[in-house]
Amino acid sequence: MGDIPYLAYIRVSTDKQTLDNQKHKILEYAYNNDIKVEKFIEIEVSSRKEQKVRLIEELFEQLEEGDTLIVTELSRLGRNMLEILNLIERFNEANIKVVFVNQPELSTADNALSKLLYSIYGYFAETEREIISERTKAGIAVARASGKLIGRQKGQLVKSQYDTHRDKIEELYALGLGVQKIVNHIGIGTQPSLRKYIKSRKIKGT
Repeated sequence: MGDIPYLAYIRVSTDKQTLDNQKHKILEYAYNNDIKVEKFIEIEVSSRKEQKVRLIEELFEQLEEGDTLIVTELSRLGRNMLEILNLIERFNEANIKVVFVNQPELSTADNALSKLLYSIYGYFAETEREIISERTKAGIAVARASGKLIGRQKGQLVKSQYDTHRDKIEELYALGLGVQKIVNHIGIGTQPSLRKYIKSRKIKGT
């Protein structure tokens, strides 16, 4: 087994987890199976980051056909099942085997069981995505049917810090005071933002 190049990918996403824990499990697996891990690619970020940030692309650059990648578990590779399945497919296309230390049944080395499980996972991942999409569409349709507005509508005014001072602003602006003097008087805001507020509320001056 020593002739096959092995690389390991380890990642943590919370303070409680450590790279050392994953590294220890991988080294223990390597020792028990008489293999040598040539390199560890380590990163400490959340799985919500983009794939490139998690060094996934660097992994593909460093791996070659016939290599084996060791990971502690499936969740280390991605943020959701659909993303993970896409990565597994890329590994398969590149003839790169993946070993999951904690989930050996999912390792991709000519394993009929793993192929079956990935097919099942793929089905549920795709179904879940379709369900979420349909629920979102249905929710929007119901909201529209009940007269609710989805998102900020064109021309809709948003709440402003100046609203509580509007009467005073209108009074001072009508008296001919400059915008900066009004800002100084009410004690909040800036000249540009108040000028924009006056324009959006169509406050009349002298």
